[in-house]
Amino acid sequence: MNVDSTNPDAGQQPGGRQRDLVPFRTAVRAWFAISWQTFGGPAGQIAVMQRTLVDEKRWIGQGRFLHALNYCMLLPGPEAQQLAVYTGWLLNGWRGGILAGGLFVLPGMLALLVLSAVYVAFGDTTVVSAVFAGLAPAVLAIVVQAVLRVGKRALTSPALVVLAVLAFVALTFFAVPFPLVVLGAGVVGWLVHRYAPGWIATRPPRDQGDGPAPLIPDDALHAEKPSGRRALRVLLLGLLAWGLPLGAVALLTGADSVFTQQGLFFSGSALVTFGGAYAVLAYVAQQAVQTYAWVTPGEMTRGLALAETTPGPLIMVVQFVAFLGAYRDPGDLDPWAAALLGALLTTWVTFVPSFLFIFLGAPYVERLRGNRALSSALTAITAAVVGVIANLAIYFATHTLFAASTSFAAGPLRFEVPDLASVQPAALGIAVVAGLLLFVVRWSVLRTLGVCALLGLALGLVGWI
Repeated sequence: MNVDSTNPDAGQQPGGRQRDLVPFRTAVRAWFAISWQTFGGPAGQIAVMQRTLVDEKRWIGQGRFLHALNYCMLLPGPEAQQLAVYTGWLLNGWRGGILAGGLFVLPGMLALLVLSAVYVAFGDTTVVSAVFAGLAPAVLAIVVQAVLRVGKRALTSPALVVLAVLAFVALTFFAVPFPLVVLGAGVVGWLVHRYAPGWIATRPPRDQGDGPAPLIPDDALHAEKPSGRRALRVLLLGLLAWGLPLGAVALLTGADSVFTQQGLFFSGSALVTFGGAYAVLAYVAQQAVQTYAWVTPGEMTRGLALAETTPGPLIMVVQFVAFLGAYRDPGDLDPWAAALLGALLTTWVTFVPSFLFIFLGAPYVERLRGNRALSSALTAITAAVVGVIANLAIYFATHTLFAASTSFAAGPLRFEVPDLASVQPAALGIAVVAGLLLFVVRWSVLRTLGVCALLGLALGLVGWI
């Protein structure tokens, strides 16, 4: 398994074809083990890969790992899954990237399919309803934790704080579409870099790795050279893989079917998921609840709770949304078959772009190093994401802690006002407990969700929920 680290073509076979830098069977076992440990959101998922690939196996160096992560942060979609695709590609080429990215999603997809079916079949029973009633307030505390964590890392200057506040106000009080907020933040970041670069400082990550030399040196470029021909081939294959299932569903079920609507909508949302799942969930929730009526506000919160308890990216919650929406509007299909089709199609169009972005852009990644204008735009988007997640917290609080709310509209102002008289004491109490466990006791997300589920069950059995 030795590779000549001084030779940039060490990973190549004659003719330019990449060979495995680690035995493929070894890589399969490693990625399978990683896939079942990816709880706790992107931070926990990245930490698992850091520990396994960088610290323990030393398959890749710290600097190269962080550089790959920075590239993934530039992209829409789940950055942890994209990082898995990237590192799998570095080690084992195309099949390594497909293996790593596919296994990263597979356990969570299967688990959430089962949980979605359980919810549809038994969601009206006292036990199941009580468990979900306990999970929903816990999600509120988890989202608040995400606001604080991302804010601490992202809001490093007054200008970035202003951007976060403006994003929050635009979403919460003026109903500005989420994609416009992200685009606007990127443009502002680029303009600030050009005309007032001191307002947003960008620093490259420091290599904090130690120990024996990694299998792939941090300063070695991938041997596969970028070219227009390669990019065109990857683009065509990726677009075909992404679009053919959606086109087949539209042809067989009609352009107005729930499957076509879900495929098109979640294809679009996959392209604007900057800053992680929390950032786009407010937009998904708004559209899935208000525009398409696939789920209720409470079910959106329950779906996120389920996604929190399963391995894999949190954006997998869209599978739950699609499952319920297709089950309730199956067209000519059996409801269960429709639910399965909707869930699988949504999962496909959500995650295929991640593979396309990595395979298409990875050979060019080294050219992005030191591009300060691009880094400034990303920094501004990350700051706006803090406001986006805060908006999501307000949305969940309104629909979790209160039984009723009213919509207020006056000119450009558009927002929801909770009915304070409809506050739900049990939900408020569980949210407080979840906050204490997360912020004071410092329990993990999974452990906190388990306790809150048990609290909801106990309160439901005594009739308090």
